[in-house]
Amino acid sequence: MRGGQMAATKKAVLMIYAAGSLRHVLPSLVSAFSALTGATAETRHGPAGLLRERIEAGERPDIFLSANLAHPARLAELGLTLPPVVFARNTMATVVRSDAGFTTANFVEKLLDPAIGIATSTPLKDPSGDYAWAIFRRIEALRPGSFAVLDAKAQKLVGGSETANIPGRYDPIADALAAGTAHVFLGYRTGLKGLAEETPGVEILAIPAKVNVVPEYGLATLKGCSSAGMAFALFVLSAAGQRLLREFGFLPVALPQE
Repeated sequence: MRGGQMAATKKAVLMIYAAGSLRHVLPSLVSAFSALTGATAETRHGPAGLLRERIEAGERPDIFLSANLAHPARLAELGLTLPPVVFARNTMATVVRSDAGFTTANFVEKLLDPAIGIATSTPLKDPSGDYAWAIFRRIEALRPGSFAVLDAKAQKLVGGSETANIPGRYDPIADALAAGTAHVFLGYRTGLKGLAEETPGVEILAIPAKVNVVPEYGLATLKGCSSAGMAFALFVLSAAGQRLLREFGFLPVALPQE
């Protein structure tokens, strides 16, 4: 009996560092995994670039779930993780003020309008900002000179610090949209529903495919990762894990054909 009690107290604990945009789906993934294995997990959310910096500085989670592939790939280059894999995709979209006159057809023209304020996350620190700047570069390819305009006017209102665990992390965006200092925010579609619901007078708008990009989420296990960590990585890529990601609006990458 004593041995049984000891076994019960030795449930594996794994540490997961995850992009802030995964903060809604990750509890469901962890809960489902725990129900299968009995393993428990601790999580830290934040902009993926800042989490990567923590790992480079010596912190050692079992798993790093990034909103891009570049940050885990950098850790692999440094010999800190095994090679990363893509485990999900997202969609870049916008929340716009309803009175700003945005449509998908006039999206590029409106972004370049001097009267329109643009809000984004912070590039290099947060992949959402990197994807916004990638969109700016695609616009540049269509309209030379546009990148300098967009780069100068974009307001980096979130993603510069580890605020993802704080309720209302979109407050700066909501405030800017409400005040009219920003008329459009570029971000992940999975996170825009809550922002649109909490901010009167705004709506979600698709970005034209010709200038949009596809966010790819990378998973890497740290060297020396626990067996529970390796099992969780496989669970995320399993049909059960991929279906949970799909339920939360992500695009799965490893579901079998139905």
